[in-house]
Amino acid sequence: MPLWKNILFWIIALLIMASSAVYQRITGPTHPYRGTVELETQEEISYRLLRSYDTDAPAPVKIVVPDRDIKGQIVYKRYLSYDEWHIDDMTRSDDTLQYNLPQLPAAGKMMYYVKLGPDEETMVRAPDDPVILRYKDPVPAWALVPHVLFIFMAMVFSTRTGIEGLVNGARVYRLTVLTTILFVLGGFIFGPIVQKFAFGAYWTGFPFGHDLTDNKVLFSLIFWLIALWRIPMSPKNGRWWAVAASVSLLIIYLIPHSLLGSELDFRELEGQL
Repeated sequence: MPLWKNILFWIIALLIMASSAVYQRITGPTHPYRGTVELETQEEISYRLLRSYDTDAPAPVKIVVPDRDIKGQIVYKRYLSYDEWHIDDMTRSDDTLQYNLPQLPAAGKMMYYVKLGPDEETMVRAPDDPVILRYKDPVPAWALVPHVLFIFMAMVFSTRTGIEGLVNGARVYRLTVLTTILFVLGGFIFGPIVQKFAFGAYWTGFPFGHDLTDNKVLFSLIFWLIALWRIPMSPKNGRWWAVAASVSLLIIYLIPHSLLGSELDFRELEGQL
């Protein structure tokens, strides 16, 4: 394969990885919820509400509202609980209305929304549906950084392997081996370590649970293992298993991260907020 073509294929693989990473980031349930709300004063306020936070500190809700005549309230309760809705006033610090939500244990979720306006009678709700924030325990960098690095490297090598399979290149098997190694390191070694730190369990997918992140990486690994098995037996036909494995990994990257993840059911626990 000419050098320029090999370089081109790697560039394509990098671009696909970057695009899928951005897509997953902005569509995932842990990405901050962004929106705007128009008050009865015709003033439009932009807001950014957290949907993920560490358990070692209260989760801050902050909205920039320069107009000091505008007040804020926050309404919240624990997700999957019998709690009543709590309503409290937000405090002002210069141009910002803010409130610290109560801390919850790892995998605990809080439902909340804000109300803005010059007085209680004219306050407008934002957003229409409550935001759900999930708490997680802090994850050390030595576990998180390799997890992210290996996962993204696996995506690059996976895409490059798929391209190699499509053009019937000579490096399909070698790239399949490298992709599988990177995928196992990121998804099945450092991934469970990160999850253990964050939510107290190494694995919550099949057969122990329904965590979509765990299940989707397991689903893709099956394709890569079949490709490793089939390519040496029949390089010409086995390469299509490498293409299928590459497509499977791309598909799971397009599924938002942390969907159907760990969550506490406070209805099964004693005590109120």
